[in-house]
This record gives sequence, C-alpha cells and structure tokens, in this order.
Amino acid sequence: MALRRTYVRSMDGWWRRDPFFIHYMAREATAVFVVAYALILLAGVIRLSQGEAAFGEWLEGLANPWSIAFHVALCAIFAYHTWSWFRIMPKTMPPVVVGGRRLPGAAITALGLAAAAIASAAFVAFVAWLAS
Repeated sequence: MALRRTYVRSMDGWWRRDPFFIHYMAREATAVFVVAYALILLAGVIRLSQGEAAFGEWLEGLANPWSIAFHVALCAIFAYHTWSWFRIMPKTMPPVVVGGRRLPGAAITALGLAAAAIASAAFVAFVAWLAS
C-alpha cells in the first residue's frame, strides 16, 4: 500500500493574495523605519552625553542633504504609519457609544488623526518657542 503524502500549502507570497494583507504588511514594514529613527535619536542622545562638540558633529551629520532627504521620506512613511494605525483602531477597540448611539468607525479614525495632528502641531509650536 502506498503512503499518502500530506498536503503542504505553499506560503510564498501569501500576503500578496489579499489587499487586506498587503496593507497589513505595509503597516508592519513602516514599523522598521520607526525603529531606525529611534536609533538615530538614541545616537543623538549618546552624542549629547559625550559633550557639545560630539553633539555638534551629530547635528552636522543631520544637515547633510542625504540625511534631509531621508528625513523627508521618513515623514511620509510616518504619516502612512499614523494613518494606517488609526484606520484599524475601530476594529481593535470596544464599541464607543455616544448619546446612546454607536460611534462609526470613520469617526473614530478621524478623531484619532485629528488628535495626532493637534499633538504634532503643539509639539512643533513648543519646539519653535524653545528655539526663540
């Protein structure tokens, strides 16, 4: 009697078969860039602890055109990361009831994005105030 081989489904490109998974993988990929930027900031803190000259060298490195282009790209990646995070928020949290009616998912996403925009603007204003 011949033995039957077990069926093994190929996992190659599983995430490209469904738009939901494409968005999921894109959101997860942006997290890598968040970590990369955290390491850049950590390097700045380390250089700051090494003295004014070391921190000045780190700042000069950030003024490099390649660094500026990298930061512009990071800004776009972080905007997508933020948008995608707030887009899945209504699916991951318990229902929000306001005035006896369930708050629609689009409203939760919009409120999250608005809160992120307000917090970002407040932070930029605070940094500008500190610099002046």
